[in-house]
Amino acid sequence: MGCFGFLKTMMFLFNGIIFLAGGVILGVGIWVKVDNGSILNFMQSLPGASSQMGQVLNVGYLLIALGAVLVVLGFLGCCGAIKESRCMLMLFFIIILIIFIAEVAGAIVILAFRPLAETLIKQLGVDAVKSLQSDFGKNPDVTGLWNTTMTGMKCCGFNNYTDFTNSFFVNSTKNYPVQCCNTSPCNQAAVMNSTVTGCFPALIKLVDKNAVIIIAVALGIAALELAAMIVSMVLYCKIGSKA
Repeated sequence: MGCFGFLKTMMFLFNGIIFLAGGVILGVGIWVKVDNGSILNFMQSLPGASSQMGQVLNVGYLLIALGAVLVVLGFLGCCGAIKESRCMLMLFFIIILIIFIAEVAGAIVILAFRPLAETLIKQLGVDAVKSLQSDFGKNPDVTGLWNTTMTGMKCCGFNNYTDFTNSFFVNSTKNYPVQCCNTSPCNQAAVMNSTVTGCFPALIKLVDKNAVIIIAVALGIAALELAAMIVSMVLYCKIGSKA
């Protein structure tokens, strides 16, 4: 087969998997958006399901975008290798390179401007608390988003339960959100004895706990991207030398 044939085969198989995975993700995303009525009915029929679970359907947009990118990449990689199309291989290389540069730039910005990032996060926290104070329990979108977040992460508010103190929700219901307590009803006495932490501290704890996994996954993705760029460029040059 030779090195060239081996690289072509591996490029085809690897990108074929990407293409199929992208197609599945794209299909699921489209299905979620098109048939959201039946999905919502099913989700709300589950025991203990929240009335705000419909917010989960918004993930369909993300799935469609991710699936479309993977389908395009897989198509360019597969066809570029099998058809020996330098144009497709170059497009594949450029797209991967753009993604790689964006990832590296994002990492550099996070590391170099960490104090600025912390300031922005603090400001985000202030805005989040204002939103909780005025909109939670009043605005269905805000309420659904926070309910989904607090239920999924087992947390309460942005910082802690005090974010809800004197809020519209507490003033109107005389209770805190059920996610804020270990017992029910979630009143003032119960929430003060609760061990549920805020969502931001919970997120920091989750990231710290899984830091090694996150770094390993990031490095693995970067390695795959580098390998894909190298192989595509090798094929590009080999095809050019054969012409």
